[in-house]
Parts: sequence; C-alpha cells; structure tokens
Amino acid sequence: MAMRWLVPLMLLLLLGLQYRLWVGDGSFAEVARLERDIRQQQADNNRLRERNRVLALEVEQLKAGLGGVEARAREDMGMIRRGETFYMVVDDDKP
Repeated sequence: MAMRWLVPLMLLLLLGLQYRLWVGDGSFAEVARLERDIRQQQADNNRLRERNRVLALEVEQLKAGLGGVEARAREDMGMIRRGETFYMVVDDDKP
C-alpha cells in the first residue's frame, strides 16, 4: 500500500527539482543570462575606463600650459588669432 503512493510522490519530487534546475532561481538559464550581463557590464566598464583615461590626459594637457587651452578653443569655439585668415570650406553635396 505504501509503495502505491511512494512512486507518484518521488516523480512529483523529481519534477519539482527539474523545474528549479531549468526554470527556477539559480537555473541554467538564469546563470547564462547573468554571465551575459556580466560580460556586457565589463565591456561597458572597459569603454568608460578608456574614456576616463583620454579625459585625464586632456585635463593634464590643459593644466600644463596655454597650448592645450588654445588648441581646445580653436577646435571647440573656432578661435582665430589676430593676423590669421579664416577659411571655411563648404561642401556642395549637402543641400
């Protein structure tokens, strides 16, 4: 009589454990998703580290002297010195 209930109970327990293994918390799918998220975050972090390194170099150049400040002003604000001639090249392809 006890064997009659034991087999279905064991099958139910096995199915419950399989569910957790494949779908529940800590499942293979969740672990794979978390590993993918970690790789993406590491790539983002590396990109931001490189950006910070470039910005730190730029700050050091700006602190070092007026040459860096002048170059930045020429690039960003179109600074022109006295006596220089400004030439603007217009692209005919753009409407």
